[in-house]
Amino acid sequence: MFVLAHLSDLHMAERPRLAELASKRGLGFINWQRGRKYIHRRETLDAITRDALAQRPDHIAVTGDLVNLSLPVEYSTARAWLDRLGPPRDVTVIPGNHDAYVPAARAAPAKYWGEYMRGDDAAESGTFPFVRRRGPLALIALSSAVPTGPFMATGQLGDHQLAGLAQALQRTSDLFRVVLVHHPPTSPPNRYLRRLIDGAEFRQVLAAYGADLVLHGHDHCRAIVRLEGPDKMIPAVGVASASARVAHRHENAGGYDLFRIERDGNAWRCELIGRERGADGAVHEVERQALV
Repeated sequence: MFVLAHLSDLHMAERPRLAELASKRGLGFINWQRGRKYIHRRETLDAITRDALAQRPDHIAVTGDLVNLSLPVEYSTARAWLDRLGPPRDVTVIPGNHDAYVPAARAAPAKYWGEYMRGDDAAESGTFPFVRRRGPLALIALSSAVPTGPFMATGQLGDHQLAGLAQALQRTSDLFRVVLVHHPPTSPPNRYLRRLIDGAEFRQVLAAYGADLVLHGHDHCRAIVRLEGPDKMIPAVGVASASARVAHRHENAGGYDLFRIERDGNAWRCELIGRERGADGAVHEVERQALV
C-alpha cells in the first residue's frame, strides 16, 4: 500500500513594498485586502500540515499557488514551509499561476524550490514535464503556470510539454501514473478566464496514452471528473485550498486528500480519503471512496 497526500493553493502572502505593487500585483493586493486575507490563513495551513504529516504518507504532491503575489519574500516563506513538509525526495512541487504572477517572477519557483521540482533523471530543476518514480507510482509533473494580464488566471501547457507528457505516459505504462497539473483539465463556461487554455489538447493526450489519476488545484474545491482514456476512464481530482479558513462561494474549507494505492493482480486499486478542517479547528475525514 502506497499513500500519496495531495495539497494545493496555499496562497502564502506577505506584505509588499510599495514599489512591488506595479502592474498586476496592485490589483491582486487590492483583492487580497478586500477579503482574501480573511480566508487564506496561516493557522489553517499549519493545522492541515500537522494533520497531513500525522498520516505519515509515503509521498506528498503540492500542485501550485504556494505564494500569492510572487513576491521574493513569499517564495522564501514557502520554502521554509516546504522544508517542514519534508525533504525534496518525499515532496513533489509544481507551480500555479500565482507562482508566476508577473513575467519577472517566472523563474522564481525553480530558483527557490528547485530541488522539489526535479525529475529522477533531470540535471536541471524546473524543466517540465519531469517524472519521479516512487514505489509503484510514476509522478508526471506539468507546469500550467504562465503570467497573465489583469483579471485573468488562465494556464497553458504548450506543445513541448504535451509531447513530453505523451512520451512520459508511454515510458511509465507499467506503473500507476499520476499526472500533476495546477489548472483543472475541464472548466465550465463561467470559468473562461481561469481555464487551462489547451485543456482539450491535454485531454487528447490522456485519451491516447492513458493515465491512472490526474491531480489538480486552482479552483479551491473538491471535485472529481472522469476523463476519457484508451481503455478506461481516468479520474481527475481537484482539492480544496490548504489554507482556507472557511468555505467561500463555490470553494470548500481548507483540506487535503490522501490516496491509498496498491496493485490488485493485473489492475490497480486507489481509494480517496478527503480530510477537512472543521469549525472546531480540528481536521476530520469528510469523504472516502474508491476511485479505481
